[in-house]
Amino acid sequence: MRLVKQLVVVAVVAAAGGAGVSAVQWNPFLTLVLGAATAVLSLFAYRWVVRRTERREPGELAWEGAGGAVTRGMLIGFAMFAAVIVNIAFLGDYRIDGFGSASGPIALLGFMAAAAVTEEVMFRGVLFRIIEERTGSWAALALTGLVFGLVHLPNENATLWSALAIAIEAGGMLAAAYIATRNLWVPIGLHFAWNFAGGGVFGTEVSGKDAPDGLLDGVTSGPTAISGGAFGPEASLYAVGAGAALTVAFMWLARRRGTIVHRGGASRAAETATLAQ
Repeated sequence: MRLVKQLVVVAVVAAAGGAGVSAVQWNPFLTLVLGAATAVLSLFAYRWVVRRTERREPGELAWEGAGGAVTRGMLIGFAMFAAVIVNIAFLGDYRIDGFGSASGPIALLGFMAAAAVTEEVMFRGVLFRIIEERTGSWAALALTGLVFGLVHLPNENATLWSALAIAIEAGGMLAAAYIATRNLWVPIGLHFAWNFAGGGVFGTEVSGKDAPDGLLDGVTSGPTAISGGAFGPEASLYAVGAGAALTVAFMWLARRRGTIVHRGGASRAAETATLAQ
């Protein structure tokens, strides 16, 4: 029941914000403002509903250290996308035809902030976290990763392959980032930077959707397995490989930190703390 309540509260805020962003038709300033407002309201809505339904402070969104965690996530997300683009370009399937626009990235800052925050709060903050309590980290990672991929299936230019790619490189990887850090700030920063790098910097499609012109006028071509085709680089094997590698790295880190939850809800770190009391 609390899963449903939390999802409903966050989804209502996300839907209202999304409708507002769509209504302004990519007006750069208004999109930036409404997108940022949606992101902030989603955070406060999550904190409010967790307090109401779980009677606790949401430590996964603690303000202390949030800036550093978001920055680390952004660096990882940007580096990941840049590495994918460099590999695609190396094979001649991505080129830059010049500069794009200055207004497009401004709009994308707001749009991508809203998308990253609302999706991370819903999928990692609510869905993954609550399922993990019952199934453990590994099962929750696989299940919510698959769900995350499937919700991208209605996107323009999406295919079963692109949904599976999103499930692996994003759904699984972002859940692993949460498991390793036990906060939502790193996944939020990673998610935002990945999306913004694609549309706002390198000028590619993002999850099958055309975005306003980025800083660069980028063009992808060639086989879908390499370039991602009409869906964008997220459907590239390079992106899947990068996401899978980061998933392994995050889960290795989680194992070292003892933050992997076993079936029944206890992590090694929590068990150690209990024994020490």
